[in-house]
Amino acid sequence: MTPMESDDWDYKAIYTSIVTSGSPQELKTRRVACQSNLLKQLNVIPIEEWMLRVNAMHDAIAEAAVALSEAQMIEAGHGPPPCAYSFIVFGSAGRKETTLWSDQDNGLIIEGEPEEAKEKYFEEFGIRLSLLLADSGYEKCEGKVMVSEPLWRKTLIEWKEQLTGWRTQFEWEPIRYLIICSDMRHIAGDRSLSEQWLDFYHEGFVDNPKLWTAVLRNTVRHKATLNLLGQVLTERFGDHAGGFDVKYGLYIPLVNGVRYFSLQHGIRETSTLERLEALSKEFNHLPEGVRSAFLTALKMRVNTPYSVQDGLLSSSDFASENELRNRRLMSELRDSLLLVRRIHRVLQRQLRSAERRQL
Repeated sequence: MTPMESDDWDYKAIYTSIVTSGSPQELKTRRVACQSNLLKQLNVIPIEEWMLRVNAMHDAIAEAAVALSEAQMIEAGHGPPPCAYSFIVFGSAGRKETTLWSDQDNGLIIEGEPEEAKEKYFEEFGIRLSLLLADSGYEKCEGKVMVSEPLWRKTLIEWKEQLTGWRTQFEWEPIRYLIICSDMRHIAGDRSLSEQWLDFYHEGFVDNPKLWTAVLRNTVRHKATLNLLGQVLTERFGDHAGGFDVKYGLYIPLVNGVRYFSLQHGIRETSTLERLEALSKEFNHLPEGVRSAFLTALKMRVNTPYSVQDGLLSSSDFASENELRNRRLMSELRDSLLLVRRIHRVLQRQLRSAERRQL
């Protein structure tokens, strides 16, 4: 089901309302109104449908923010864009798994040769766009994966040079950047630039065993948070004592494993559910129950306690100790983590085998 197919969710009206926002404040107001509607639907409709609606809202906001930033540039005397460009997203936005409190993960692909005037224009544009998104409720990325940063705002030619550099170095940081790029998704602007970018990105993995080994080494970093007895490990100290880190304890390990198998087989879908569907149709590398475990991860993540300030939401991504007293939830969590551990062991075996071959 798509966000447009439900009788009680008038996607066209909501989309039109958001993308026609005439100012940053109006955009924020319409986001808050839409988000309030979505909160009422949480746990009422299937999580898959709810996530589609949430991410349809985020996409519409991003489109509106791009248009408003262009208008700001003209009003400030910088004129219209000097060439075509593509606004892209990474992370949970790229995977269509953004929560109501996710931060920014985005970038820009610019047409043509690098030029000083073009660079200055898009530097200002990127700064304005990032600030506008922040004002609309998207906190700035702590890792600085944002259109305001030169590393993530380049011409297509420069992007290709950068991607080539990352895939020929096998240290942790460049491989981390390369993995971030695997979730890239086009949002606004010239789609052909995004498609050319993606073609070049995926070509880099063909017949490149050292790169696969490096990516796999990064992928196995997050493992299931279970002890030797198969019991769920909760936080022992601090503000979240007794709670469970849903994002890094369950969600991210599943995302990482599914992403690696998808890259391995040339699957270009970025959504984890879409990747799982493609993998299940053509390949048999994942144990049964992965989809169910991932839906559990999504449900737990969007139901973590949140706070509201000026209409905008924030959350720690920790399930509280009180929530974990729910026996059914703990049973689902434990089953999901056992499956994550199985996937992690499969990946570890692949890594050991790959490293032996390269000795």
